[in-house]
Amino acid sequence: MFDKIFPPKQVVLPNGKTVSEKRSRTPFFLIIVLIATYLSIRFTNFEFSVLVKRGNEFFVIVDEMIPPKWEYLPNLWKPLMDTIKMSLLGSVLGSLVAIPAAYLAASNVIRSKTIVIIARLCLSVLRTVPTLVSALIATFIFGLGTLAGTVAIFLFTLAYVGKLLYEQIENASMDAFEAMESIGMTRIQAFRYAIFPQVLPNYLSTSLFCFEGNVRYAAILGYVGAGGIGLLLNEGLGWRDYASVGMVLFMLAITVFLIETVSEYFRKKLI
Repeated sequence: MFDKIFPPKQVVLPNGKTVSEKRSRTPFFLIIVLIATYLSIRFTNFEFSVLVKRGNEFFVIVDEMIPPKWEYLPNLWKPLMDTIKMSLLGSVLGSLVAIPAAYLAASNVIRSKTIVIIARLCLSVLRTVPTLVSALIATFIFGLGTLAGTVAIFLFTLAYVGKLLYEQIENASMDAFEAMESIGMTRIQAFRYAIFPQVLPNYLSTSLFCFEGNVRYAAILGYVGAGGIGLLLNEGLGWRDYASVGMVLFMLAITVFLIETVSEYFRKKLI
């Protein structure tokens, strides 16, 4: 189809032969992107004029956040620690459970295609459900509080780390695995000693990176009653107390920066 729309250019070589020069597909894909962009603008009723007229309101709110309300700081410590604790616990548990989930989803380790398909389907479903939705469902089951937030972060981490881990397992060298199987080891034992050491550095790096993101995600889980600093953030926005919101965001930014700095240091050591 592409060659019919954009016929290849004929080039005559010095020996008299005629060959077809391959044309770049970039113009074709660029046209598709432009059409998709136009349709998106039509379907979403996007108006650039409204963005220009109302965009300055964002800076009005930011101006009201600065300076932050420093006397609000004592109210932040407990919710902030709750956010960090449920992020850490959910990340650790999710990363640990991701190991057997990734093992079952790896087609080069598991012979049964049915098990592989079911495991991958479960991970896909978990990745499809937004964290806020899973947190909302968890609040209906476990009640309001940090337990619901921890469960939501656990499910997200399981899906995220599990997906990347089983892809790393499938890309690992199978020579040592097959050799250990040939001497009588079970597949689990061969996986433990031959494949898992190969993927361990990337697995730990991925888990740390996921923990960084979970601290940020946990900050908004308070909107559905899942506890943490998100409750104060929601309350401040609801009452238009932007100075308090500025204090919440300031402390959250410092916390995320410190966690990212420490995590990046360890990830560089692992890779």
